[in-house]
Amino acid sequence: MAKALPLVALLIAGCAALASAATITVGDSQGWTTGVDYTSWASGKSFSVGDKLVFNYVSKAHTVTEVSKSGYDACSGNNNLLDDDSGSTTVPLNTPGTHYFICNVPGHCSDGMKFAVTVSATPSGNTPSAGAPQVSAAAMASVVAAAAGAAIKLALF
Repeated sequence: MAKALPLVALLIAGCAALASAATITVGDSQGWTTGVDYTSWASGKSFSVGDKLVFNYVSKAHTVTEVSKSGYDACSGNNNLLDDDSGSTTVPLNTPGTHYFICNVPGHCSDGMKFAVTVSATPSGNTPSAGAPQVSAAAMASVVAAAAGAAIKLALF
């Protein structure tokens, strides 16, 4: 049994990390569109590695373009890191630092359809957006119990 304890502890830590990640809908109910002050929207939020940004918009009417700081300042999608116009784009925040997003449709970025987020390596405490899948404590407990049972069986061998 003592051999199984590190495995169970690792599993619990993994579940806790998963539960702390947030799915954040950009622009909340307004989505990713013109006429929204995304700088103000982002300023009241914290973002962490593991969080996901969800962009909802009219397909082909806008783009989600991740750019460098210089691309952000110039509203230029050249040399982009990501460029999608599908209408629903999910961007995992995998690295700490500042991430820059613009709409690459001519005139949209210069009209304010852009924002920058600073991503921390520590959990953000954001709550998942409405409709986002959430892991309940009961579900996590059942996963941990199943893993503990499997660990006990392994320890008996």
